[in-house]
Amino acid sequence: MNVPAVFDSRDLHCKKPYGALPCGEEWSLTCRPLSSEGFTHCSVIIRREFSCHQLETEMPFTGFWEDRACFSLSLLPFQDSELVWYWFRFWRDDGTGCLLDKTGYRSQGTPVPWQLTVYEQSRTPDWFGEGITYQIFPDRYCRLSVPSPEGLIGNRWIHEKWDESPAWQPEDGEIKNRDFFGGSLAGVAAHLDDLAALGVSCLYFCPIFESASNHRYNTADYKKIDPLLGTEADFKSLCAQARERGIRIILDGVFNHTGSQSVYFNADGFYPTLGAAQSQESPYYNWFHFSDWPGSYESWWGISTLPSVQENCPSYVDYIIQGDDSVVKHWLRAGASGWRLDVADELPDNFIEKLRTAVEETNPDALLLGEVWEDASNKISYSQRRKYLLGRELHGVMNYPFRTALLNYLLGGGAENFREATETLRENYPPSAFYSAMNFLGTHDTPRILTVLGGRPLPEGRDAQSTFRLSSQERETALIRLHLASAVLFTFPGSPMIYYGDEAGVEGAADPFNRETYPWGREDQKLLAWFHNLARLRKERLSLRRGTLQWLKAQGPLLAYVRDIAGESTFLLLNNGEESGSFSLPDMDCQNLLTGEAVSGGEILLPPHSVLLLGLG
Repeated sequence: MNVPAVFDSRDLHCKKPYGALPCGEEWSLTCRPLSSEGFTHCSVIIRREFSCHQLETEMPFTGFWEDRACFSLSLLPFQDSELVWYWFRFWRDDGTGCLLDKTGYRSQGTPVPWQLTVYEQSRTPDWFGEGITYQIFPDRYCRLSVPSPEGLIGNRWIHEKWDESPAWQPEDGEIKNRDFFGGSLAGVAAHLDDLAALGVSCLYFCPIFESASNHRYNTADYKKIDPLLGTEADFKSLCAQARERGIRIILDGVFNHTGSQSVYFNADGFYPTLGAAQSQESPYYNWFHFSDWPGSYESWWGISTLPSVQENCPSYVDYIIQGDDSVVKHWLRAGASGWRLDVADELPDNFIEKLRTAVEETNPDALLLGEVWEDASNKISYSQRRKYLLGRELHGVMNYPFRTALLNYLLGGGAENFREATETLRENYPPSAFYSAMNFLGTHDTPRILTVLGGRPLPEGRDAQSTFRLSSQERETALIRLHLASAVLFTFPGSPMIYYGDEAGVEGAADPFNRETYPWGREDQKLLAWFHNLARLRKERLSLRRGTLQWLKAQGPLLAYVRDIAGESTFLLLNNGEESGSFSLPDMDCQNLLTGEAVSGGEILLPPHSVLLLGLG
């Protein structure tokens, strides 16, 4: 028997509405202590994060409910976006009492409050959250011919064979990432039909601008496509061809730092114009912070090849965001449908807000996504609480907490922990942000998902990781787990994102071994067919794109939830255990969505390490 909590922020008997609160909307609270505890008074303490204001208000006694006394209060709307923290105080007529916070009753110590996200309602493009995203590391997806690196920025070289391993040995004590495979925009265009068949509706590219390194996160020229990838005309053509197939493209915006070899810094003098490292008269000098010009300057994580920019420098803001032909506007006009902001934690709030304004002025249907590795609703970076999801900055974020929680569950943790982690996000995020999260199993910054799901810890050091491969038994285990993981990925609210090659069975340890080339002609066809099936269901069933989420079971290895909308329901039942597991469903006639067979409701027994997707309506 479940005993009601004194206060449960997710129970509509205690708090309305559920989760985050739009500006201008009333909300209400109810506490229900046991009558036997003798509390005659209750108050709520509300602290506003950004206005630094705290207020305590008494909650009137509103009667009894079974063996509990009820104290309720309707609260006035917040007119401005805010991050609100609240907890309660109970006391008796004789003055004795205590506080109530997320840990329970306490008589001393700093309260652990509940969170209320108050946000401005604003338009969020629905095409992203409802669709399927595919991430491409441009150099490694497909090459149609072997290009020449002569005359380009950086001392680059091209792998002769497509299936070679990336270079990883240091050169002169430094990892230079100067080996390229020659993937191109034309190579992507050649496989647009394959991507459309996989159900992809959005391509997310790692950086495509001119750069000295294969990852291209050390931008050399924001206004130029890297010549190894193609030209601006190639990009425009790719965007147009993709849109004909219902596919949009979002770009990686690396605006916290540039490359030391860039036209802006020009440390090695490659470009004919003056960079900040060459002259204090350079138009880019004020973009950077020198402690001792030209050799000492701020850089990203102390990496000298990645000089940090001063994002509030007016000329930099004009160049990237606000100018008539700013970087952000230029590439949206060229056909991009949005931006993903690299290291959003290190971009000032006002910079992101200006960027959002420029994006929406240029294309009201464009998306602005951020790289945030934690809960983005209460993130602190550089000692400041961030405002990413309060309505004026990001539409959504990369959902690393989802990945962490799902992998912990599949590698032996309890399903209840997965539910708690993701339900916390649902409670803290505005609904539009929750449904516009980029959910994924792996990215260019994580080891390959198949390698992770093999269960064996990665060895230390690049030398050992360069040859690390799963045994046949480990790979079989990993494939089973990947089937389960991807079923959750494609049925959960938010956009399921596939990191190129994961659907084909690519393995790989940490960077750069997670960035190997796509295995054309060597794909795991069974795994690929599984991803195609999941993508088909995602596109066919409105409940998987827009439906509400209701948890049916989350206990040990057993996980079940249902997505509902307008008479259509999709059920996920998953057993990650070593023994058969039992699930109780309503008495109904539904369909196994993967086989087409009819299934009756009631008690359903699921074999070990298996998943069942059921449809009603």
